[in-house]
Amino acid sequence: MIRNILGSLVALAGAASAVLSPFRDWYDGRAGQDYRVRDLFEGITATESGVLVSILLPFLFAALLVIAGVVLRSRIAVALAGLVVLGFTILWMVRQGQAAGSLTVGGDGAGLQVGVVNALAGGVLMLIGALLMRGRGRGAARARWEREREREPVEPYGAPPADQVDMWPPTQEPGMSTHTSPWPEPEVDPYTGPDPHDPRTRSYPQAPPPGRAGDPRDPVHPPQRPPEG
Repeated sequence: MIRNILGSLVALAGAASAVLSPFRDWYDGRAGQDYRVRDLFEGITATESGVLVSILLPFLFAALLVIAGVVLRSRIAVALAGLVVLGFTILWMVRQGQAAGSLTVGGDGAGLQVGVVNALAGGVLMLIGALLMRGRGRGAARARWEREREREPVEPYGAPPADQVDMWPPTQEPGMSTHTSPWPEPEVDPYTGPDPHDPRTRSYPQAPPPGRAGDPRDPVHPPQRPPEG
């Protein structure tokens, strides 16, 4: 948070320096607003320029980029603004050197003047501000991950691996795990013997069903006819 605030202040200071630089002298007493943007690509001429079509135009665009980057906490936007200011300033220096034959620095009003220094300083401050800012990508992603983690249900117990010691609740008795799922195994019904109503397993006389007259004959030892004498 502190780094974002400090980087934003440095970047805004750089933007202010860059926007004010065209209103100051750049070379031989000529202000930066007197140079047209097209002169940076076609060559420096003595033609006067309007404010909105002068070198102030790309600097205003860079200042808007800085403001957007500060609001959105975008390091890329702030760094791009600094590159725009430095790029146009260096391009102007190249064209001015071609037009004058060489660039000189003098304190008597001749050569490069304070306006160029303000523009270069503004671009450098924007880059420093972008480096100081932490941005919002990593922090926002981490906060979103933490919120999703809090929403996930937490299970009190987890299924132990098959090759580790089992401390399965509620007994907490150590031993090799035999569970293949996190749920208890179903209990098997105890064996109660053969079904008396199943003829395949019946090996003894079956009691007559209720409501039916009993058969006095023994199904195992049926009565036999007496021998004829």
